[in-house]
Amino acid sequence: MAATLAQVQGLVEKRRDEYVRRLADYVRMPSVSALDWGVRETGAHIRDVLRGNGFDARLLPTDGQPAVIAHRAGPDGSPHVVIYGHYDVQPPGEDALWDSPPFEPDIRDGRMFGRGTADNKGQHLAHIIATELLLELNGQLPCSVTFVLDGEEELGSPHLNEALAGIRDELAGDVTIVSDGPVDASGHCQLVYGLRGIVAFEMTSTGAERDLHSGHYGEIPPNPLWTLVHLLASMKDADGVVTIDGVNELVAPMGEREQQAMATLEPDPDQLLASIGATRLAPSPAASLVERSMARPTLTINGLHGGYDGPQVKTILPHTATAKCDIRLVDGQDADTVWELVQAHVRRHAPDVQLAWHGAMHPSRTPMDTPYAEVVAGAVRSVAGAEPTHVPVAGGSLPMWVFTRTLDMPALLLPLGNVDEANHAPNENFVLDRFYQGIAISAATLLALGRAAD
Repeated sequence: MAATLAQVQGLVEKRRDEYVRRLADYVRMPSVSALDWGVRETGAHIRDVLRGNGFDARLLPTDGQPAVIAHRAGPDGSPHVVIYGHYDVQPPGEDALWDSPPFEPDIRDGRMFGRGTADNKGQHLAHIIATELLLELNGQLPCSVTFVLDGEEELGSPHLNEALAGIRDELAGDVTIVSDGPVDASGHCQLVYGLRGIVAFEMTSTGAERDLHSGHYGEIPPNPLWTLVHLLASMKDADGVVTIDGVNELVAPMGEREQQAMATLEPDPDQLLASIGATRLAPSPAASLVERSMARPTLTINGLHGGYDGPQVKTILPHTATAKCDIRLVDGQDADTVWELVQAHVRRHAPDVQLAWHGAMHPSRTPMDTPYAEVVAGAVRSVAGAEPTHVPVAGGSLPMWVFTRTLDMPALLLPLGNVDEANHAPNENFVLDRFYQGIAISAATLLALGRAAD
């Protein structure tokens, strides 16, 4: 394994320019799922790349954008590793906010700038190149590998679960590896065992058919903004406790090993506040900051809109108001159940308010004692020279639940991106040394998993 890994690293060093060109060519292909812009063409491109490497690759139709499924068998009896990534990207936003055009990759200070560089084209391309190198050096992969490249991750992967459930037998694997997001703030690699889920929704209240004079009509029809303010206050109290009946009762407690890992990750509150430009912490029943982000559900008001917000004063009674919210879910909670509880709560407290569902993901958590954890951590150590940071649950959401819940296999998140990758923002970028290191980490991981079966 060590000899092959050294050969991989040597070839990566010699072929840096080639691999950068390949990443740039990939990033030049817009694949904005929110705008249905170039997604299928980009999916076909990466499918053909995998076919060229001897993978049995195809576009898997969904009710939205297709997923790319590509499989290549390893030695008999070797593990089956599923590698998940996504080839769709966020809309670029305003071109004026970019220092270079978002789909014209530009290299500055050792980074490639462009939409999709780190999120997620560069990260799964590193895995693809790793398989190419292992095939070149050994003639076969050390284990069976299936790539699942999502065309709708930036939309919340609304059709992925149904599509993959339909090919469940084909995807029966031993472990899923997901590379998305950045390494930790110190620059160390992370091994993440779980992700929070999410339910996103919108609440709309209406009063009269038009805005009214607040002096003439201030207490006549209901004020939609007050309706939403009272409703929102009934959903979360001043101490930060989510008070929607039944939501907290679903939470599964963290195990002893997870609690030990959480204790090592507790940040300094003053440093954290300074890093985000805040002066105080929000109220919360959580005993620690890590517990807030890993072990408790949160209700966030993303936006509250209605009435007049222009200069000076306009004394109106608004005729409509809208609140956009999300609830982040933790292990034990189910997005469908929580959505039902939200609907019941609104019917009970404000039956005239209209609810709209904007998407959901279930939470996902793989036990930290999974035997694959030490294998993958050892592979990371062999390349990065340091133990990865072990994170029981990350605060964001990805469709890892499809693999842990529907396909019933452990899933580990192994981010390859730089901390300041600016994913979803202008000037998204991927530090090229991280890209090269990611190729080696992927190769080391597959070699280690294949060897673990011996």
